Amino acid sequence: MATSEEFVPVGKVSGVFGVKGWMKIFSFTEPRKNILSYSPIYMSRKGEWVEMKVSGGRVQGKGVVLGLVDVTDPDQVLPLIGSELAIKRSQLKPTARDEFYWSQLIGLTVTNLNDETLGQVDSLLETGAHDVLLVKDKEHKTEQLIPFVMEDIVQRVDLDKGLIQVDWELDY
Repeated sequence: MATSEEFVPVGKVSGVFGVKGWMKIFSFTEPRKNILSYSPIYMSRKGEWVEMKVSGGRVQGKGVVLGLVDVTDPDQVLPLIGSELAIKRSQLKPTARDEFYWSQLIGLTVTNLNDETLGQVDSLLETGAHDVLLVKDKEHKTEQLIPFVMEDIVQRVDLDKGLIQVDWELDY
């Protein structure tokens, strides 16, 4: 049985689209349409990931719509609304050096150059200039926003050790 660590969330079913059983998708991918390049896609059903074959999809306005092979009626979509969509980690394209998927960074411990722990990466935010790490320290109940700028602020990312070292002080 596949473990949840093998899966990377890529979106969520947000509604019904049309009369053929297509669904509106809230995509977590950047750009949004990249979710359409994955097949199969996996849907969370009763706590398990179920493989689904994609029959088609396209960008629709500001969102994405998707059809699944075994879903052909809008009534079949209704119970699926809110379901998370994922892909297997092995479906991700390899990244270049110093490039990371957000899913790889979430949960990593962030330390500064003085080896002081700032907390764990809770999430990432997209701003116009660059991505920003939201780092939470549960013990001290603090949150910090740290720009994810390689070599300037982020000194190194060690996925094997689960660490990100940053040029950042505890009290910034």
